[in-house]
Amino acid sequence: MSSIIFPRPLRKGDRIAIISPASAVKPEYVDGAARAIAARGFVPVVMPHAKGPADGSFAAGERSRIADFTAAWNDTGTKAVLCARGGYGCVGILPAVPGSMLRANAKWLVGFSDVSALHAMLRSAGIASVHGPMAKHLTEEPADDPSTEALFRMLTSEDDTEHSLPTGPLSFCGEAEGRIAGGNLAVLNGLASTRFDMLKCGPADDDVILFLEDIAEPIYKVERVLWRLRLNGTLNRVSGLVFGAFTDYRPDRNFPSMEEMIRSRILDWGLEGIPVAFRFPAGHQRENLPILEGSWARLSITPETTTLKMSRR
Repeated sequence: MSSIIFPRPLRKGDRIAIISPASAVKPEYVDGAARAIAARGFVPVVMPHAKGPADGSFAAGERSRIADFTAAWNDTGTKAVLCARGGYGCVGILPAVPGSMLRANAKWLVGFSDVSALHAMLRSAGIASVHGPMAKHLTEEPADDPSTEALFRMLTSEDDTEHSLPTGPLSFCGEAEGRIAGGNLAVLNGLASTRFDMLKCGPADDDVILFLEDIAEPIYKVERVLWRLRLNGTLNRVSGLVFGAFTDYRPDRNFPSMEEMIRSRILDWGLEGIPVAFRFPAGHQRENLPILEGSWARLSITPETTTLKMSRR
């Protein structure tokens, strides 16, 4: 997709809605996020079901979660929607929200984990979004936390966003440009062969820099998904790969780490000619730098430094 809508930057006094589109979240995290938003000069709007009542493991019933998303999106005074938590449940929102509604009132959506399903929905509608910190992070981390600061810079400025960090020992050096796409690997894999399939890169697509992260997935399950992306041709078409945090898993009998499994497959499949970053600080960990989904990105990896620069074009 070559044409992406970038919502306008936030201005002081804009409303930011807080929704819980997936699993139940502690009310104190919603309240803490509201305080953090207000402290930066914005107006937090806690949607009616953001704090429940819970429906099993879900933050609220599916109809209630759809209603909160729809109301927040259709409110012309609300300029961003912050998801309080991931977990599981966002997929139920996808069939209830037409792309025409999303495009008619495009605004920022922020979140990660299961929220990757909503990022995929917005990508299918041609709208940029932000893979980044949610309510727990905004509540527990200090106001000057680097990931939080980077998130609000991304939301309030049209300037390029650049993340630069030391290159890890497993990375593959090189330079590439492409439109960045991705998120939680298991969630996006669950959307395979649907109109929300963000991991399928066809011959007519822009060059793509693919970003992937996950939590509590065994090494063999991640390898299985990578095989699917290999067999359907996606990995042959991407211009660069950014692997974020893979957390809460165990070594297995084949590989001591997730990254070593991925590196082994890249070598086996002859993909070492493209830049590949490992352990990029985004995902299920304290340091969770924002990724501008749909942006035009430049990935540069030298033996010393890995730089990801994201532009609004």
